[in-house]
Amino acid sequence: MVHSIYSERDIFLRELISNAADACEKLRYEANSNPSLLGEGESFAIRVILNAENGTLAVEDNGVGMAREDLTTALGTIANSGTRVFLEKMTASGKGAAELIGQFGIGFYSAFMVADRVVVETRRAGEDVAWRWSSDGKGEFEISPLALEDAPRHGSRVVLHLNEDSKAYLEPGRVESIIGEHSSAVATPIDLLDTPTAEPRRLSEGAALWTKPKSEITEEQYREFYQELSGQFDSPALTVHWRAEGRAEYAVLAFVPGSRPFDLFDPARKGRTKLYSRRVLISRDSDLLPGYLRFVRLVVDSPDLPLNVSREMVQESPLFAAIKKGVTNRLLQELGKLAEMDREKFLTIWKNFGAVIKEGLYEDPERRDPLLKMARFATTTSQDGTRTLADYVSALRPNQTAIYYLVGENAERIAASPQLEGFRARGIEVLLLSDPVDAFWVQTAAGVDGKPFKSATQGAADIKTVELLDGAKKPDEPASAFADLISRAKETLATVVEDVRISDRLSESLACLVAPEFGPDLRLQQILAAHGQSAMDMKPVLEINPAHPLVISLETLMKRSESELFEDAVWLIFDEARLLDGAPPNDASAFAARLTRILSKALAT
Repeated sequence: MVHSIYSERDIFLRELISNAADACEKLRYEANSNPSLLGEGESFAIRVILNAENGTLAVEDNGVGMAREDLTTALGTIANSGTRVFLEKMTASGKGAAELIGQFGIGFYSAFMVADRVVVETRRAGEDVAWRWSSDGKGEFEISPLALEDAPRHGSRVVLHLNEDSKAYLEPGRVESIIGEHSSAVATPIDLLDTPTAEPRRLSEGAALWTKPKSEITEEQYREFYQELSGQFDSPALTVHWRAEGRAEYAVLAFVPGSRPFDLFDPARKGRTKLYSRRVLISRDSDLLPGYLRFVRLVVDSPDLPLNVSREMVQESPLFAAIKKGVTNRLLQELGKLAEMDREKFLTIWKNFGAVIKEGLYEDPERRDPLLKMARFATTTSQDGTRTLADYVSALRPNQTAIYYLVGENAERIAASPQLEGFRARGIEVLLLSDPVDAFWVQTAAGVDGKPFKSATQGAADIKTVELLDGAKKPDEPASAFADLISRAKETLATVVEDVRISDRLSESLACLVAPEFGPDLRLQQILAAHGQSAMDMKPVLEINPAHPLVISLETLMKRSESELFEDAVWLIFDEARLLDGAPPNDASAFAARLTRILSKALAT
């Protein structure tokens, strides 16, 4: 039964320490009304004692202990919890609840994953008799009187006779590691004795940092805890510490790292979030944050989370979902507040994690607005990546109807794209999007302040109504003058383009490729193709610059009826546009042959 409940054997030590902490908390509560139960100046502690010679591991506490009846009901009946009964009595009496961990009686039995036999020696506080309980975990147990000189003054000693497969738990380093991972935040101090006669070593002081008021915690303490939690040696860029109350009660301590973790772009997209219930670790990698916040190092502790036979499945709890929503919303609020109040500090975070945060623009439509508000971009007017969408909208040109963007591999290369020439000539700012996720979220985002997002490489540019800047070169010929040229070029390239048209985008370059009005833009098509997914074999549109000298020469060539030379030139223009987009010629051998014919003709004249 035990092996079907727990997925890892190390859990047994967590469970026994949790029970011991409960016992101390119970006695602390009872001593409020009966101080004689505690010795003068006595402090609570849990001791883990290793005995390699006898092959035993013991967990000892000076808590409330158990009477004979307690041994029968709590240890003799699976899933019968003394903690739960005690908690119910306190609640019924209106006296409030102590900080008790276990509310189900299954944890004790995890000891049989590693032990052939378990012995419990205990004495109830205030009683003058002691008892020994023992069992091999096969269905029966024995209870017998225990001499007082062999028993604790009050409390319990759980002795595990380890089986052959579990002798590694007698190694101090192994035990210390388990306690540090699972129980270091338990409210009762924990000592380790490497041998029964060794000096105790304090492993935990019994105070979890996140349970303390913020006013009592120094920046150095926060930094040290962050480094232990994250495994990094930098300082956190942002520390957020709060306690939520209401439907779900929980404490949160979160850190945004000061530098990129090495696993930031791991395909598994797993974060480092530790989930506790009453300072006992439930999960070291719980799915408490969406993937786009995986860089946040987080501790969440809730007394309301169920500690039952499905601890490993606690993430299916409705309460867990409520905590996840609350934590995510609060972290986004804190990031948004930082973006407004401390622009420089937020920019450091954005430069490290902006590419990850933007994943939320695609994955989390519910929170897209706050994410867009904090997002920072490189643009044609500011390539340092500091522009907000509010900055962009405030600088819209008269008659500009959209927020234009261009997607590519890096901002510098995008900024040199010929498709931007017409926008630059009109002073229209364009977002330069160089992260892989950019090609996806802009397809689904509605826009900002009524201005939709529009790709600078898709469909008609629709920028004619925006006036050219002073000094910008205007086309020398109206588009209608090239109707025959356009018709012949379209006929020549019919197998590879959807259309050929005069461009509003170009002011200097000869030609460029753009995507049709509907469907993915060019960059998204490239990404899909790289992953073996076609974009329905969509053909691009070739746009040509009517003011370019070569287009005028091409018009003359067409009129001389030199068909072969004309077709070679049109194909070379198409392949040049592909090269400018970072794609190879449509047909390398045909490209070479055409180029040779053109050069031969040019050099011969």
